Amino acid sequence: MQRAVGLTVGLLAVLGSASAQVQPGTAPASQAPAARIYRTVDGAGLQAFVFTPAGRPDGKRSPGILLFHGGGWAAGSPDWVFPAAERFAGLGLVAVPIQYRLSNATTTPIDALADVCAAFQWARREAPALGLDPDRLAAYGVSAGGHLAALAATVGCGSKEGRYGIGGPDALVLVSPALDVSGDGHFKRLLLERAPVGTYSPVEHVRPGMPPVMIANGDKDTLTPLRGARAFCDGVKAGGGRCELQVYPGVGHLFTRNLANQEDDFDPDPVARADAAAKQNTFLRALWFKAP
Repeated sequence: MQRAVGLTVGLLAVLGSASAQVQPGTAPASQAPAARIYRTVDGAGLQAFVFTPAGRPDGKRSPGILLFHGGGWAAGSPDWVFPAAERFAGLGLVAVPIQYRLSNATTTPIDALADVCAAFQWARREAPALGLDPDRLAAYGVSAGGHLAALAATVGCGSKEGRYGIGGPDALVLVSPALDVSGDGHFKRLLLERAPVGTYSPVEHVRPGMPPVMIANGDKDTLTPLRGARAFCDGVKAGGGRCELQVYPGVGHLFTRNLANQEDDFDPDPVARADAAAKQNTFLRALWFKAP
């Protein structure tokens, strides 16, 4: 991701709704999401939006998934991933889009990662009220959101919570994620010289015993190049973990067919995005919709 991603809400909403169609045989979420405050920073509450599976018996705990939007770390909002949350709730997961702090003159991606980790801590602490299983809590991340989710699974969140003992996700589902930011000048500027870039480059922190990973990436992506996803997946496998990399030929960032401008003039390929959504569903079903 070489420059700030100039995405608009409208463009990502179109991308999200098209790529997040509920698959046949699944049910819709039972209601509009319930907004909750998961963290307060400097007097401002950060929100989590809870999508609950329809028709779930009282007292049943479901797998959960926290969703993190893209936008180059400096733009975006949780509603950008609402369509994906609806799809995951239709699978039977408690799906929760998360608001995190955006980078500006004083806030950096380091602060956003702290919010991501706080969201996992909140979700596990509130698991009985949310109706989710704290040891089956995935992360879904798009672009910069994929970077933050991957950091929570590699650098970790400073606790032993979750099935993998990292305090972060128990599975990763990533779309065009920024996994190698070592040469990314935009990301380096956003850090405001508070840390070396490598400290927050997920590919440099892959470790043995990673949670299962599924990545979807276009082979012509110039913002989050495929080589980062390949290196990350290779590292996960080398450490004994499971990583599925779905490569979509001829498309760029977020499956755009407009290869000349992959930042703000999207022409998403409908076949690629529908296939990616279907494969994400299959990945999560195989993980968690059997006897735990």
